[in-house]
Amino acid sequence: MAVYTEVPDEALAAFLAAYEIGDLLSYKGIAEGVENTNFILHTTTGSYILTLYEKRVKLDDLPFFLGLMQHLAANGLACPQPIRTRDGATLGQLCGRPAVIVSFLEGVSVRRPGVKHCRALGAALAGLHAAGADFPMQRPNALSVAGWRPLFEAAEAEADRVAPGLAARTRADLALLEESWPQDLPGGVIHADLFTDNVFFLGDEVSGLIDFYFACTDSFAYDLAICLNAWCFEADYSFNRTKGQAMIAAYQAVRPLEPREVEALPLLARGAALRFMLTRLVDWLNVPPGALVKPKDPLEYDRRLAFHRKVAAAKEYGWSAVLPT
Repeated sequence: MAVYTEVPDEALAAFLAAYEIGDLLSYKGIAEGVENTNFILHTTTGSYILTLYEKRVKLDDLPFFLGLMQHLAANGLACPQPIRTRDGATLGQLCGRPAVIVSFLEGVSVRRPGVKHCRALGAALAGLHAAGADFPMQRPNALSVAGWRPLFEAAEAEADRVAPGLAARTRADLALLEESWPQDLPGGVIHADLFTDNVFFLGDEVSGLIDFYFACTDSFAYDLAICLNAWCFEADYSFNRTKGQAMIAAYQAVRPLEPREVEALPLLARGAALRFMLTRLVDWLNVPPGALVKPKDPLEYDRRLAFHRKVAAAKEYGWSAVLPT
């Protein structure tokens, strides 16, 4: 499970005393996610999520994340809401970690998304971009192209131990993307980590988006490229163009892509795959001792990169010049 910090009963009881959420009935670690420690709390007033911030999350970034969730919800997006203490604070300390309690969203994530799920996700992603349009805070994307070389350098010496030739493949991808990465595309607040476990469904409809702790200011089309990577590849690492077409069409029904975004999509998708391969590779090689966590396989994204290297145009991801009606 994604539990880096164990929380004793006594420490949790003292932390919860600052909140008006009723008496604690039970709590347990949450298996999904690899960045932070998460627990689900069941109290006499309902269910909540407790997050202790670990690893890459910086304390100075937390006002952005918490403020963004409040802003998005106020603009109609279903997402978790930080719960305030009796003193009005949204952020506290638990076991030496910054910690927050947020509201619980109903729904389930899907492990094998179908075309309907991809269509619903495309519309939800465009809705997120619209809801965050007037959010006043900004946060640079520390894991965009400028941040990839330091990640590679941290893992380069051991990369071929994970897969033969991985270092050379990554070195070539990185050089190309650094030289040609698209600039000045339409942008604003993006989620930047909208994998299937961060989207809840009730039936075929999206019931909520969670885990905004990579959210940042970047190009909208890059966020779409992340989702194409996360949602539209099959178990054999073939790209499902029908799923991609459904996602892009639903996105375009809310926010049509500009021609320069369409042209950039192959590079953005390749860069998104490299970003997740690199962070997974670093995590794979540096699991903290004693952590109850299974790192995600970096080779899943190495195999996606093999597809992206052959893509010449956005139509291969399912984009169509005909906008949905």
